[in-house]
Amino acid sequence: MSFIAIVAGAASIPLSSAVSILLSPSQIYYAVVKGDVADIQHGILLLMRLPRVIQAAIVGASLAVAGAVLQGLFRNPMADPYVLGVSSGAALGAVIAMLTGGSLLLAGFTAVPLFAFIGGISTIALVYYMSRVGKAVPVMTLLLAGIAVSAFLSAFVSLLTYFAGERLHQVIFWMMGGFGGATWSRVFTMLPYILVGFTCIYYYARELNVFLLGEETARHLGVDTEKVKKILLASSSLLVAAAVSTSGIIGFVGLVVPHFIRIIVGPDHRILLPASALLGANLLIATDTLARTIIAPAELPVGIITAMVGAPMFIYLLKKRKKLRYFNTSS
Repeated sequence: MSFIAIVAGAASIPLSSAVSILLSPSQIYYAVVKGDVADIQHGILLLMRLPRVIQAAIVGASLAVAGAVLQGLFRNPMADPYVLGVSSGAALGAVIAMLTGGSLLLAGFTAVPLFAFIGGISTIALVYYMSRVGKAVPVMTLLLAGIAVSAFLSAFVSLLTYFAGERLHQVIFWMMGGFGGATWSRVFTMLPYILVGFTCIYYYARELNVFLLGEETARHLGVDTEKVKKILLASSSLLVAAAVSTSGIIGFVGLVVPHFIRIIVGPDHRILLPASALLGANLLIATDTLARTIIAPAELPVGIITAMVGAPMFIYLLKKRKKLRYFNTSS
């Protein structure tokens, strides 16, 4: 799928030329590190399409893994990466950056991704603080707090969008999600956060399996539920914030992909997490390829296609759920 995505597009690149370019480490090195390309074909392939495909794969994998974690943690198949308000917080931060025209640069992020990242992480911290009952954080309280904060922040995003003026098109296009601005710089900026988030999540995959038995049962089996919950929430929010900050709002990936994978491989998160990452990556690569070729040379926002495909698929999976038990585990 990745190779098809790299060669497909408005500009025609012969298959033999694409293979030759991709099999040349020196050409890739000079393009990635120095931005130096031999000709237009090299530039299109190595500076535009390849980073775009890689960014789509990273974002898809991140959203799918975050969705699998939240569904397992809440024992709720309706949970997805946006249920805790992370996407709304990121959207608010991004819109503020667009309207103020900031030119900050920190930790590799320019103004819009930086504000989106800060907004996403700050939101999960606020939701977690609001949900505390003594030293514990009940899952249902956390879920409800996330929904409330998400609605509140979405109202602010709508208010700012109303006053966007000449920047309205930029704001709306970002809210629809896409990879039109993908660069190697964005890919390398995202990678550390994605790797840290996924490593922490997979390290606690066995504990996440125990959570499927219920929080109280997990505590009796020796799991430090509050500690694990904090780490998993922080790690999944890190994945979502990094993804949303560079690609905008792309829905249904974190909701549908874990559903589909759970039907195939079962509820064991040691298998479910990498399988979800793989399918999520391929799904967004395919979706992005369709988005930039279906009406070429123009392109559709990726978020529109994921919503059009994801909503009917989710309805189908919801009907299948009547016959399947998603959250049984023997781990």
